[in-house]
Amino acid sequence: MSLPGRGPQAASLSRADVVPDSIAAPRPARDLSAHAWYALPRVIFSGDNEVELLRGGDMLFPAMRRAIERAQRDIWLATYIFHDDPPSLLLADALCGAARRGVRVRVVIDGFGSGASLAALTRRFEAADVDLAVFRPLSGWRSWLQPGQLRRLHQKLCVVDDEIGFVGGINVLDDRFDLRIGPMAEPRLDFAVRVRGPVVAPVEQTARAVWTRAAFGQDWRDEMVALSRASQPLKQVRSLLRNLRMPDSRQFVMPNQSSIAPMRAAFVLRDNLRQRRTIERGYVDAIRKARERVDLVCPYFYPGNRFRRALRHAARRGVRVRLLMQGVWDYRAAALAARALYAELLARGVRIYEYTPAHLHAKVAVVDDDWATVGSSNIDPLSLLLNLEANVIVRDRDFTAALSAEIDTAIAASREITMAEAGGRINQLRRSFVAWCAGIFMRVAGATGRY
Repeated sequence: MSLPGRGPQAASLSRADVVPDSIAAPRPARDLSAHAWYALPRVIFSGDNEVELLRGGDMLFPAMRRAIERAQRDIWLATYIFHDDPPSLLLADALCGAARRGVRVRVVIDGFGSGASLAALTRRFEAADVDLAVFRPLSGWRSWLQPGQLRRLHQKLCVVDDEIGFVGGINVLDDRFDLRIGPMAEPRLDFAVRVRGPVVAPVEQTARAVWTRAAFGQDWRDEMVALSRASQPLKQVRSLLRNLRMPDSRQFVMPNQSSIAPMRAAFVLRDNLRQRRTIERGYVDAIRKARERVDLVCPYFYPGNRFRRALRHAARRGVRVRLLMQGVWDYRAAALAARALYAELLARGVRIYEYTPAHLHAKVAVVDDDWATVGSSNIDPLSLLLNLEANVIVRDRDFTAALSAEIDTAIAASREITMAEAGGRINQLRRSFVAWCAGIFMRVAGATGRY
């Protein structure tokens, strides 16, 4: 992904915020604050945020419509699936209404995820002057021969007037409808967050950048200006980091003008440039520091060695580690890949549950009492090595407690997996086969580095 552009609400970053007084370092340039979160491939927290947990489209879509209906300047929306079912069209109509009253509305959708509804959306948005861009469009099987087509836009982002942001795992799709199986009796389990405060700026920058990348040229000049202005601050950030010596060098705080209360939050991105491993690093660092519990909810689960090692070591030192995965399958291959790891994790003390009341689509986690994340990233090669993903990490006890209660409720309705169900020799053969297939897939997709 290209480097995100402007960030009018970005928090200021001074030397004193990240460097002890005893370390002398040149003060970063003024533009550094808008781009520091992207320059550093790690989690950077800001303070004075408001983060609200939203469960499913039944909560998310009305909140988004209210924000859109009050918009005065601009709206950016990026999503993997934007369907044409009734709840989705209500949101589309709100976007069209905003555009008709003079708000700049720009929407980017994935060419594969939204392929079925692209024609209908194009007609609706063109009539209202909504700017629609398609990320990696597909037109027949030959499109798959183009380089990078397996790297999809999987983020779910919306920002209104640079003030209110929405981030999560929820597509613009009816909770009770699946593109492959049709209507469902129960809504899928999924979550998003509504955010206000300094953390909104990088969300807006990311949505703007991915729209620019898809549209290529319609907003290119502004991004090139941002790149030019950011080049010197990026060098200064790297110089500052070389001099940095802090007890916990993986955690940076970027406070605004007042304090880091009441809610510390960080927007974390996975792209194919500087932010390749930031989401994975955020998970692994939190798990390594866990003292009491790790609860991880993910439908597509096939982590690499470093991630699995962190889970095993946490369980070994007495941390309660629970994984909640899908029990109602949508993609059989993905479910079998996750199950190939069951025996290894169960043998190390990790408890595994499968959610059976409905489809599971949530990508959330809590660690201890003050770390939580909600976003679009699965824990598998597609999300951690290929797709464009985005999460929000929150350091707040009340928010963590709210998400933890949702996870406890879901686990109570799920089925716990036993070692007998994990299989013996058959599971080992399955795991070898899955690893072989995953290796081939990643090489074909162009993924590099150890996993």
